[in-house]
This record gives sequence, structure tokens and C-alpha cells, in this order.
Amino acid sequence: MSTHTSIIQYVRRGGPGWLQGAMTLGGGSAITSLTIGAAFGYEFLWVQPVAMLIGCIMLFAICHQTLSTGERPYQAMKRHVSPILAMAWALAALASSVIFGFSHYPLGAGMAEQLLSVTTGFQIDADRVLLRNLFLLLLAVLIWMLCAYVVWQRDKSARVVLIFENLVKSVTLLVILSFTWVVIRAASASEISWGTVLMGFVPTSLPNDFDGVTTMMSALGTAVGINMTFVYGYTLLDRGWGREDRQFARMDVVLGLVLPYLIVTSLISIAAASALFGGDMSLQGRLSPENASTMFVQAGLGELAGRLVFPLGILGMVIGTLVMHMLTCGAVGRELWGTEPGTTAYKLSCLLPTPAILGVFLWSSMGPYLVLPTSAICGILLPIAYVGWVLLNNNSAFLGKDRPAGNRALLFNAAMILSITMVFASVIYSTLVGMGIITA
Repeated sequence: MSTHTSIIQYVRRGGPGWLQGAMTLGGGSAITSLTIGAAFGYEFLWVQPVAMLIGCIMLFAICHQTLSTGERPYQAMKRHVSPILAMAWALAALASSVIFGFSHYPLGAGMAEQLLSVTTGFQIDADRVLLRNLFLLLLAVLIWMLCAYVVWQRDKSARVVLIFENLVKSVTLLVILSFTWVVIRAASASEISWGTVLMGFVPTSLPNDFDGVTTMMSALGTAVGINMTFVYGYTLLDRGWGREDRQFARMDVVLGLVLPYLIVTSLISIAAASALFGGDMSLQGRLSPENASTMFVQAGLGELAGRLVFPLGILGMVIGTLVMHMLTCGAVGRELWGTEPGTTAYKLSCLLPTPAILGVFLWSSMGPYLVLPTSAICGILLPIAYVGWVLLNNNSAFLGKDRPAGNRALLFNAAMILSITMVFASVIYSTLVGMGIITA
């Protein structure tokens, strides 16, 4: 079979790796990418590729362990490493889904508000804070209702889920193509120095202020979040995959998650760097929906279309991510409380992120910037799971003959230990900068 044919078949059979891609290419990744370009130009283009590399290594480990044994990841960590560590992993995945919600519900509500303003002219004066917050809360509740309906229909109506997923994919594709067009127009006008862009993918400097380290930790939290690591193994088993699918599963991650993530986040950052970087405006001001939409208007998409594409695309990405957050909570509930899919208890466990709707009350003061600190907190939780996988990867009682040996074990362990070291170093470094011990 030719390489070309193999890749086509990989794409057609696309599995859990593509679900991971749909989860990570959400509002968090989009706003983090926008921030990297708008706040720092091309300097930190390397941050998200490095974050994805770390996450990819760990997903490979989960893939190998789960498909080699057929054992559910939580149970494997509980039986072969530590019940306490397994519990910490599940609770961290649950917590991160709630924490992410505190930024994604207001982000979704803010984008819906922007869409209404552009299409109907309806807008509540910013000075009427209470009334506007209640309106945003109403929009967030409507988004929550849509997400809950889709999650609850997964075991009932494949058609509803398919329509929903296709709509989310369509609006996500819309925003991707629009950012691509911004980059093409900027490049044709000689507004992008490609030499500088290429150098931006080389780690030659570190952020040394609060916004910078928050953005760096946000990239770690949104590339492959700890809630993504929890739900991934279950999506593998739900597909009925086994030992013979291990190679395919690794390629599935590369094609469905890694490559789309690297392409999309890079395009968004480069577009933002060419259009929004520089000037005296605050970071929150640069990230406002109005300024982001200006990029598309100036790129020739027209006044109406240009102002619609950003809020519509981000809203679609946010909704897709929130659905995956609910499903993650359902998987956690299945392990911690024995709730089975289709039961009322399972449906209620999927709704655990509901309190995050209250995050809309921070939208008026923080706007899209709210994504950064919440994502950064989730990035700090990552080592909980990473340590467990290293121990599982070297556990003969768990993996048996599938435990990596020789040079393969050396390479795999070195990659995982390096990933853990980089995450810990990022946490320590960001803490020192936040405390003012490291300054510009």
C-alpha cells in the first residue's frame, strides 16, 4: 500500500485523535494563539508547538498502555500505581473541565452578544453593568442548554450528534480559512517578514512578565489539557480498538490532533502579529472581539462578513469544547461513582461544569483575557497524570511483554521525563515571575 493511500485511509477512518483535535481546537487555543501574536508579535511562536509536543508524547503513552492491555486508564492507574494518584487525576480532570468553563461560557456568551450586535444592532450600554451581565447570563444558559442536549442525545440520536458535529466543524473551518486569508493578504502586501516568523519558532527567549508567563502556561493547558488525557483512553476503548490498532492510533493522533493544531494556532498567531501587535492599547483591548474582527474587514472580507466571521467561528469552537468538557465529567463520574452512560446519574455527572456559567460576570471586566488565567491553572495540573504514566510505562505487572525495553524504553522514558521536567520548570518559572522574583 502506498504512503499516499495509507494517509487517505487514516483520514477516512479518523478516530479518537480527531476527537482530541476537536476538543483542543476550541476557544482556549484560539484566544491563546491570538494573544501570542497580538501581545508578543512573532517572538513566542515556539510556545504552542512545544506544548503540543509534550502533550503528544503523553498521548502516545496512554495509547500504548490502553490498547496493549484493554484496561480502562483510571483503573490501570488505581491498581498498578496508586489509588490516591488515580483519584487525584480524576479530580484534576473534573476540576479542569469546570475551570475551563469559567472562561468558555463567558467567551461564548460574549461572541453571541457580538453576533446579535452585528446582525440586529441590539446592544446593551456597557454602563448598565447589571442588565448586561444578566443578558450575558441568559446567553450562557442557552449555550449550556444546547451542549447538554447534544450530550444527552449521544446515546439516543446519532443524527442529532452528527448534525451538531458537522456544524461545529463548519464554523471552525470558517475561522481557519479566514485567518489563512488574513495571512495571505498580509504576506502579499509584504507585511510579514518570513525570516522573523521562522525565528519565532526557535526558543531563544522566555516571557518575563505576568502576561507572558500566563500565556505560556495557558498554551500548556490548552494544547493537551488534563481533561483531554482522561477522556482519550475511553474514546479508544469505545471504538473497540485493540493491540493491532496501536500504530494506527499513533498516526490518528498526529493527523487528527498534532498537525491541525500546529497549522491552525500558527496561522492565528501570525495573523494577529501582523495585524494587532504594537501600539499603546492594553492586551485586553487588543483581544476584544471588535479589534479581532477588524483583521478580517481589513483583509477584504467586507464589513458585515468581516465582523461576523470571528464571533461566529469562536462561538462554534467554544460550544464544541464545552460538549467535550461535559463528556469528560461523565467519564469521571463513571469511574468515581459508577454512573453508566444513558442513566440519569450519568447525565447529571455530565452537568458538573454548570456552575461555570457564573463566569459571565467576569466578562465585562476581563473579556477574552479570562481564558488565559483559567487555562494556566489547568496547565499546572498536568504533572499529576504525567507522573502516573511514566510509572505505568515501566510496570511489568501491568504491561507484561508490551513494556518497552532496550533502546526503545530508554528513548520513550527520556521523552516522558523531559516532558515532565519541562512542565515542572514552566510551573516554577511562572510562579517566580508572578512573585516578582524574576523580572524584566
